[in-house]
Amino acid sequence: MIGGIEWIMLILIVVVLLFGAKKIPELARSLGKAKAEFQRGQMQVQREIDEEKAQYDTEKKKAEANVYDMRASNVVKAAEALGIDTTGKTESQLKKEIAAKMA
Repeated sequence: MIGGIEWIMLILIVVVLLFGAKKIPELARSLGKAKAEFQRGQMQVQREIDEEKAQYDTEKKKAEANVYDMRASNVVKAAEALGIDTTGKTESQLKKEIAAKMA
């Protein structure tokens, strides 16, 4: 059975026989350039994914804030309709006062 080192040596011998000793440095440079280009592509894709995720998170927070504002404004409208002073009060305080007024 051939081990790991033997396989590497066999592959190197085959490469030398196929391409010649003078072409090996050129092949190694080409391989290095290809690897660097692949890594640049990976980093660019990761940057784009991160940007999309950040944009999604920002839009999600805005949507959640809008829903909260809508709920808060409905509570404020209800409190004002019942004649409750809404100045400086939180939504939960207003809800308690609305419940007390309705009871």
